[in-house]
This record gives sequence, C-alpha cells and structure tokens, in this order.
Amino acid sequence: MKFLKWLLIVVVVLVLAFFLFGKSYLTEQTKKNSPEQTATYVNNGMDLSVNYSSPFKKDRVIFGELVPYDVVWRTGANEPTTFTSGSDINIGGKNLPAGSYSLWTIPGKETWTIIFNSEIPEWGVTIFSGGKETTRNPETDVVQISVPVQQLSQPIESLSIIFEENEQLYLSLAWDKTKVSLPIKK
Repeated sequence: MKFLKWLLIVVVVLVLAFFLFGKSYLTEQTKKNSPEQTATYVNNGMDLSVNYSSPFKKDRVIFGELVPYDVVWRTGANEPTTFTSGSDINIGGKNLPAGSYSLWTIPGKETWTIIFNSEIPEWGVTIFSGGKETTRNPETDVVQISVPVQQLSQPIESLSIIFEENEQLYLSLAWDKTKVSLPIKK
C-alpha cells in the first residue's frame, strides 16, 4: 500500500513537471519542424491575418493518409491556426463578425469544409491521442463553408495559407497537390 502511494506521488509530480516545463519545451522543438507563419491582408477596408504553423511534406502522402479524409483537422501543426478580422466580413457567402477565430478544416477528396470557431484552444489536439483527436468544441462553431478541391500539377512542400487577390479576394490553403480557396468580401 505504501509503495502504491509513493508511486502515485511520483506520477503526479512527473505529470505536473511536464505541464509546467515540458510543454513549453515541446512547443519550441515542434516549431523547428513546423515554423510559424503569418499571412496578412490590409486593403479595401479589411484588416485580416492568419497565424499558423507550416509542416513539411517530407516525401509523405498528405491528404488521405497523414491528414485523413472526412475528419476534423487542426489545419497546421503545433497550435490551432487562427484567423483574425478587424471588421465584419462575408466569407464563402456567410457573415463572419469581426474577431479572432480558430480555423479548422475537414479535408475531403472533392470538397473541404472550412470551420471558424469562436474558441482558440491552447494546443488544438489531445496529447494522449498523439494528435489524432482535436479539442474543437463544435457548439462554438460560428461559420462552416464547403469549398471545392483544386488539384495542383506540382506539389507544395510546406503548408501554405495565403490571401490571393484577382478579381476577388480569396483565403487559399495549399499543400502537396491540393489547394482550396475561400472567397472573402467586405
């Protein structure tokens, strides 16, 4: 009985040490492999930004394997991707109020669902699932939009999230040979 009590104390101390010291160390180490990126757009009365960590392809099959189809993805590495708008916008035909959101996706072979959620969790996935389970709370989803997949002829080595402006502004996500674009209007 005494042994079990000491064992429990040791386990509790190790878990506390991990959350107090190890987590920040792990975050720093993972950002070496998936560096932080920021995309911004300031024009036409809009002030938009996206912050994300950009993992690399590294000869892996990304969509359908590393990132499974039809499962919620944190959309990037390390922490959840965040999207911030300084004003109310129309995104994919739906109104999105000014504010900061976590950005989640459900990749599919032909369409993706892009989700803006009002909560921004610290890590975005459960540690004990090895990153397979997200911590997104579906009840706090603000907007969900489906967009078609575009197949690229050349692979993109690292996840890229950018604002593209032609006749219309788009938020585009591209990685490997897959690209999706979400229209944005004021």
